[in-house]
Amino acid sequence: MPKNISIDTSSNEGGSSNSRVNKNKNNYEKGKFPFKKVLLGILGFISFMIILGTGVFAYFASTAPQITYQSLSSDNSTKIYDDKKHVISRLGAQNRDYVKSNKIPTQLKQAITSIEDRRFYKHKGVDPIGIVGAAASNATGSSLGLQGGSTLTQQLVKLSVFSTAYSDRTLKRKSQEAWLALKVERSYSKDKILEFYINKVYMGNNVYGMQTAAEYYYGKSLSKLSLSELALLAGMPQSPSGYNPYLYPKYATQRRNQVLNAMVRTKAISSEQAEHAKKVSVKAGLAKTHKKTELSTVKEKYIDSYLKQVIQELKSKGLKTNAGLKVYTNLDLSAQKHLYKLANNNPEIGFPNNRMQVGATLVDSQTGQVKAMLGNRKSKVAFGLNRAVQTDRSSGSTMKPLMDYGPAIEYLKYPTYQLVNDTPYTYPGTSTVLKDFDLRYQGTITMHKALIESRNIPAIRTLQNVGINKATDFLSNLGITFDNTPTLQNGIGAYISSEQEAAAYAAFANGGVYHKPYLINKITFPDGKSTNYETKSVNAMSPETAFMITAMLKGVMNNPSGSGTAAKVPGLYEAGKTGSTQYPENSYKGILPGYAAMDSWFTGYTRNYSLSIWTGYDHPLEVGNYLSANDLTIAQRIYKYEMQYISQNLSNNDWVKPANLTQVSRNGLTDYYINGYSAIQPDKTSGAFSSSAIYNNEPSSNYSKQTDSTSSVKRSTSQESSASSESSTSSESSTESSKDSTSSSSTESSSSSSSNNTDDNQQSSSNSTSSNNN
Repeated sequence: MPKNISIDTSSNEGGSSNSRVNKNKNNYEKGKFPFKKVLLGILGFISFMIILGTGVFAYFASTAPQITYQSLSSDNSTKIYDDKKHVISRLGAQNRDYVKSNKIPTQLKQAITSIEDRRFYKHKGVDPIGIVGAAASNATGSSLGLQGGSTLTQQLVKLSVFSTAYSDRTLKRKSQEAWLALKVERSYSKDKILEFYINKVYMGNNVYGMQTAAEYYYGKSLSKLSLSELALLAGMPQSPSGYNPYLYPKYATQRRNQVLNAMVRTKAISSEQAEHAKKVSVKAGLAKTHKKTELSTVKEKYIDSYLKQVIQELKSKGLKTNAGLKVYTNLDLSAQKHLYKLANNNPEIGFPNNRMQVGATLVDSQTGQVKAMLGNRKSKVAFGLNRAVQTDRSSGSTMKPLMDYGPAIEYLKYPTYQLVNDTPYTYPGTSTVLKDFDLRYQGTITMHKALIESRNIPAIRTLQNVGINKATDFLSNLGITFDNTPTLQNGIGAYISSEQEAAAYAAFANGGVYHKPYLINKITFPDGKSTNYETKSVNAMSPETAFMITAMLKGVMNNPSGSGTAAKVPGLYEAGKTGSTQYPENSYKGILPGYAAMDSWFTGYTRNYSLSIWTGYDHPLEVGNYLSANDLTIAQRIYKYEMQYISQNLSNNDWVKPANLTQVSRNGLTDYYINGYSAIQPDKTSGAFSSSAIYNNEPSSNYSKQTDSTSSVKRSTSQESSASSESSTSSESSTESSKDSTSSSSTESSSSSSSNNTDDNQQSSSNSTSSNNN
């Protein structure tokens, strides 16, 4: 072998930085470095999120409400308070029988834990494994609804101290729920926690707790139930209504079988036991009668309708009556009881029979708070039909200030003495003739006189001047809207509720400021959190419009020609309007007497309160279900005695004239005009005249007691026509009544034209013609 042989390493692949090996090594190291960096970044982010999550959890936990033995073990009833903070009702509290752990069947405990929380005896209140498993099952759709992320302990905490509203399902609440579940687990045994849960859950039909459910559904105690029956009860809390075996046996069977299958998987029962139980019909053994369940602690029906509407408001807020709430309402219990007694027990009111019904709402004029509500009389059904909030009966001529004369003052600046024509009138584009109650025409009269006597033709002419669009805008500011655009005929009648009307008239009483009516003013949740409720004020009209309407409506009650003198409370500053609806031609199934109507209204107000009352029959077309001349004033008498009662010991102040109005007097009437608008130019459409000519064209002196007629915005396609009449009683107790019927032009609005009756003269008409029958 040759010696002294040198090797040139400059070209060696392993000996130079440019060699292939070194290049590969450098490339490897360069590729590995970013991977480590990304990995470290991910780990750092996860660590940061864990620290952040822990901090947030700790903060939320520190603000969690207290949970006590009482909140865990007591019923979760919702307490209802009146405006003086006295408890008037407890919802969800009357039907609960508490059962101790040693009286609870082992199989029921096994069924509940198997279907709701199979790791119940292993976790400490929160189950991370269960949460992951539930998430995976939800993602794959394989859970069949058998497991959820919340443990039984967490469910108990939610039922005991938190609102069940969907809006409250926040990260904060879930964190607090988990924290409190951990605390409960440290304080109570598993058996005690299960006892709390079994006694607290809602089981449908106002039944709380599984012991009570056993009595309700099967007429026996838990200890005597079969495996099939126990499995059904264990599965019901997830959907008490949906798994009701009486109403939905198919779904109840499916749920029961899910529970049985879950019990097999947890080895609580054998497959043979499960199959045997599945063969039993869920209807087998169901009780035919039930223990009485009541929602209210008040035996009398005084607050029935009001309480029903409170529950509706709770539901509209996403809340349940079994949520342990404290609900503070605006109810004036004294006013409510008095209103109830007037409608049910006071002979002075003069109801002709027990079939005649009433719907009434009392509102605070300055706030919109509903102080009393009556939706029925002589009712034996708890939470029956609340006629105070129904919108299926025509309001009659109580619509005139809202849709005709109010907008005329607001938009056209009419003075109260504006001249209008009470002359023959046919609805534009039709052959429908509009008549007044007496089949006569008074010619040129003032708007003030027309409203006091509730004459139809001047009202419709006024609405025609205003225009439907402007009138609709005016109504919407008062909380009154319709599915379809109203028509001219609706200026003398629309389908609205006593609640809507009381609130709308309250704006007249309150200087033009409207508040949406509401019953609940505050709710306190089990965790101590409270929410206050009120409605925002809306400037629905100018103070001048409100005052001028009030000035004219005073005459309805004070003037001998007014249609509402029977409602007058002596010495009280008040204003109001009558309304009634007449039978459509050939609609009544019997023979009508000389004076008869379908509905009668009175809505009146003071500076303190606004009260709207409807009276009539649920089935007005049936024989005998009509309002006689005397019946037409029942609504007025209810108003009189109720307003008289609630106005005691309150300030009795008249309305103060706005500075922008000027007062004038003539012919025994006090009138007003808006400064700068004392002269109104003639209008060919309505026959209105310049206000400057008012005193050269004396109004008609025919100031006899008058009545009015109406038509309506329809809410039901089953009603083919509606109509109206108006009746009043003079100070000498003499009574005149009138009739006016109308035919509908659409499913949402009705045409007007019709039959009027004075003394022995009756006028009948279809929706296009009219004739006298003497």
